[in-house]
Amino acid sequence: MSAYILRRLLLMIPTLFGIMLVSFVVIQFAPGGPVERVIAQLSGSDTGATSRISGTPGGDFVSRGMEGGAGLDGGASKYRGAQGLDPEFIKQLERQFGFDKPAYERFALMLWNYVRFDFGKSYFRDVSVIDLIKEKLPVSISLGFWMMLLAYAVSIPLGIRKAVHDGTRFDAWTSGVIIVAYAIPGFLFAILLIILFAGGSFLDWFPLRGLKSDNWALLPWYSKIIDYFWHLTLPLVAMSLSAFTTMTLLTKNSFLDEIRKQYVLTARAKGCKNARVLYGHVFRNAMLIIIAGFPSTFVAAFFAESLLIETIFSLDGLGLLGFESIMNRDYAVTFATLYIFALVGLFVSLISDVVYTLVDPRIDFEAREV
Repeated sequence: MSAYILRRLLLMIPTLFGIMLVSFVVIQFAPGGPVERVIAQLSGSDTGATSRISGTPGGDFVSRGMEGGAGLDGGASKYRGAQGLDPEFIKQLERQFGFDKPAYERFALMLWNYVRFDFGKSYFRDVSVIDLIKEKLPVSISLGFWMMLLAYAVSIPLGIRKAVHDGTRFDAWTSGVIIVAYAIPGFLFAILLIILFAGGSFLDWFPLRGLKSDNWALLPWYSKIIDYFWHLTLPLVAMSLSAFTTMTLLTKNSFLDEIRKQYVLTARAKGCKNARVLYGHVFRNAMLIIIAGFPSTFVAAFFAESLLIETIFSLDGLGLLGFESIMNRDYAVTFATLYIFALVGLFVSLISDVVYTLVDPRIDFEAREV
């Protein structure tokens, strides 16, 4: 097992390199950029997600460009909308964002810094990227942790019950509910919940923004817990919808496949009770496919699925941060979060393989080709 783990750790290096290289190349061909973002704000044509130039590392350059740009040489520029701005101001912006260097040199420098976990500062916020991620992480952890707990706590027992009662009326109507729920996009369901329960057009039972009330610090400890889950209810339900449906059907099919195997018939013929057969023999084998899907579920719960939900419910987490950094062309934040998410995903995948051996000792990764 140790040799397999070592091989997997070594394979993470080219995998991370490939992810960062492809993303970096794509960004080079994407229209716009941080320099164009500043120029657009100067010209009043900015349509980004947010406008946060004032008080940022680029703010001094912006003020200088506004003071001395008008009436200067408006020659051709590689940046759209740069006509009429001081060429020296444009060069200062390029140095500020690192675009005065060739692309390959910027990529190599970025990788060297990331290996040392030096992610630099945000382009448009006067704060380091790692501090920014630490600030937003608790919100995403809250959503991801409780979503996974809820999805697994409901889906696995429900999937087992559906497998045991396959073909019955219970299986039929729950399958209908699951299919309908799977067809509803999470963000659309979130909007529906707001309309119904957050003061949209009907009931006003739940808050619309954040995970805490304004007077949260003044509340006693038990009221803080209630207030926290009160705010968490709607976003958690919206995020759990797709994970719940997928996990339930996966659990049912996995258990159903195991129940029909010969060793189950043999155990029952020997007089073993159904509970012992189900949880003593079937459960361990059927759970392998559930464990196999854990890495993707984990990464999606903490990072991918939270983007739209955090935006809709105004939750200041990693999903909203990623959306704003892309829209604002804040490449420092975009690449740093991509690197961290990819690294976490690779390690979770490795942990998932290790858990395989705990669930089923027959699995031997030493003899497996990676």
